[in-house]
Amino acid sequence: MEKIYTIPLRDAFKAPRTKRANKAVKIVKRFLAEKLKLEDVKLDSSVNNALWNRSIGKPPRRIKVEVTREGDSTIVKLAE
Repeated sequence: MEKIYTIPLRDAFKAPRTKRANKAVKIVKRFLAEKLKLEDVKLDSSVNNALWNRSIGKPPRRIKVEVTREGDSTIVKLAE
């Protein structure tokens, strides 16, 4: 199964400037955990790099991720 999600990260901007990228990572993990009904979500390095690309204070407003589930494994990577 392959699915693309657009995750809004506007709540990350409610956090202080020095914690926004950390908050964005938590928002992505929480969003995917709710949608996929998983407890532990592992992000690919491409997703992490996209969130941290413009430093800690300026994460993107939204991010598109591609989720692939194969058996027991779930792969979350940045959508093209």
